[in-house]
Parts: sequence; structure tokens; C-alpha cells
Amino acid sequence: MGKPIKSIIFTVTNDLVTDQRMQRIAGTFAEAGYAVKLVGRHLPDSASADHLGFPVKRFRCLFNKGKLFYLEYNLRLFFWLCFQRFGCLWAVDCDTAWPVRWVSVLRRKPWVFDAHELFSRVPEVIHRKAVQRIWQRTEKMAFSKASLCITVGPALALWFEKEYGRKVGVVRNMPLLTAAFPYRPDENPFVLYQGALNEGRGLENLIKAMQQVDCRLLLAGEGDLSQALRALVIKEGLQEKVVFLGKLAPADLPALTASAWVGYNVSEPAGLSYQLSLNNKFFDYVHAGLPSLINPFEEYVKLNNEMEVGLITEPADDAIATNLQLLLNNKDLHLRLSQNCLKAREIWNWEKEKMQLLSIFETSFRHG
Repeated sequence: MGKPIKSIIFTVTNDLVTDQRMQRIAGTFAEAGYAVKLVGRHLPDSASADHLGFPVKRFRCLFNKGKLFYLEYNLRLFFWLCFQRFGCLWAVDCDTAWPVRWVSVLRRKPWVFDAHELFSRVPEVIHRKAVQRIWQRTEKMAFSKASLCITVGPALALWFEKEYGRKVGVVRNMPLLTAAFPYRPDENPFVLYQGALNEGRGLENLIKAMQQVDCRLLLAGEGDLSQALRALVIKEGLQEKVVFLGKLAPADLPALTASAWVGYNVSEPAGLSYQLSLNNKFFDYVHAGLPSLINPFEEYVKLNNEMEVGLITEPADDAIATNLQLLLNNKDLHLRLSQNCLKAREIWNWEKEKMQLLSIFETSFRHG
């Protein structure tokens, strides 16, 4: 495909300071000698991006949600990209795919479509048919026109391949391998959920389950359900047991995760995207040596069968409470699962996964 690619612009619509996957991907290419730039958004509460170690561009938008946001961001991204120098563009999910596609055609450059989820089947979209059709058309365009397509897990890749008839590479969202934390003490144990407080994450049932569990629940994150979940805690009378930590900086999460007793990762079958998912919190818990309650979905069951790092749990409050009590009361089981996590992190880590990323990219574009 002509001369080797030496520079890549990555595009997202989120606050890139908290997007650890894209930080790892952009950082990997920078370490491999590519000139990289990560493009995202600057929100009113955004932290500095100076520590990332590579150039960034952050748009301050007049609109921060809804149709007007997507229109504004896509137009601004399109015109900005038109005046940039690059060898390849990299669109993350459907929400930046159109401007990346248009500019790649105008400049006759390749582009990558990186699907972090099945965008047209997330719970927030599946009941809004007009919106869903827009994302379905965008998804179809991206998989048919992109020079290279990748996604975050084998089940998603297989679905995309069957739906769109093309090969999709897999690069899983795994943490960097850092120093392991010592095994946690069992005084004042708490359950931890880290991630967005959004529909379909099983958070309502988790909160209700805490009526039967003698420990605290810490929720690290914010989202569409932030206010509704706070109201549910008051309704259930659980103000002393459920703590909302808000959105934490990525650097603050590892120590918190390592001090928890159980991690929570049990989504509802609220959309095909969730059922085919392989999210980063599963691996974050593993890297902290933290046993977790795990989604009863294909990818997670397969991985847990390999290493047994937690308990597969149905998203019902009684099932959640039963397995939380088991991990709180059975110290031998908890220790065994924690030790399995520490073994698994030596296999499931970004140091190994990034070699897959570079291999897929450089093979596709005949690098060097």
C-alpha cells in the first residue's frame, strides 16, 4: 500500500484523559516510532492532558450532548482534519466515523475503524429506532469502507464478520502490567464497582442486594443513572452502606481497586452489545488481584473457565447477594481466586496485547 505509514491521528468524542484504552493504543504507536496525535473533547471539568506523553487536540464544544453535539463535533473534526498532515486516520466507534471517512477520501489516505462496542445495539439506543437506524447505517459504512477494522473481543469480531463479511482484528482492552499489590486485609471489606453508572450495568439490583450483605458498596463513576441510583439508595435506606465516589482520575483507581474485597461486573442482557462485550473493568479487577462477580456472557465465561478469577453471576439481586456473601465468608475461596488473578495478569496484559495490535496494523499496511 505504497510508502510505510509514519503518522496516525486518533479520534474520539470523549474526554481523552480518562480513555485508558486510547492512551495505551496511542502510546504503543508512539513507542514504536510513529508520530501520533489523539483528538478528543475538553469538558468543563476536564483535567490536564500534559502527562500523556504525546500530542493531543481537544475541542471545547458549545453543545455537550444530543444531536447538536454530534453535529458540531463532527463538523469541527472534519474541517480540522482537512488541514492536518497524517499517514492514517483512526476512528473510534461510530461517532467519529463520518468525518474520518470523508477526509480519508479527500486526502486519499487509509483509515482504521476501531469498534469498542456494538454501537447500534447499546441499551441507550435500542429503544430509539430512528437513532438506532442512523448508527446502523454508520456502522455499515465504516465496516465496508475502512481500510482496517478492529474490535475489543472475539465474540464481537465474529458478529461483525458475519454481519459485514470482512475480517476484523481483535485487540483486547487490557491494563499495563504494573507491580502487584499485596493480598488485601479482610478488615472492613467493601464491594467495588468502577465504571459508568449507565443503564444495563446491573446497578439497581446490586444496590438492592446490599440489603442482604454486611459490608459497604463503593461506586466509582458517574453516568446517566447517577441521580436515579442515588434516589434508589435513599428509598432502600442504604445511605450508610452505599457510597458514591464520583468520577475518579484513572491514576487513583488501581490503589482503590486493590483495597476492595470484591469487584462487580454483572451487566443485564439489555442489548446485544453488552452480551458480546469484553470490558476493561474485568481485566482491571484481575490485575489488582481482586476476585469479582462476573457477567454470565460468552466472553467472560470462556475466560473464567481458563483461569477462574471470579464467580459467574446472574444479574438478579438474590444471586448477587448470595455470591457476595460467599466471597465475604469463604476466605479460602477468596484467597484462591485472588491468587488466580495474579497468575492471569501475567497472561492478560497490554505488554502482550500491544504486540497483536502492531502486528495487525503493520501487516495490513505492509509496514516497512
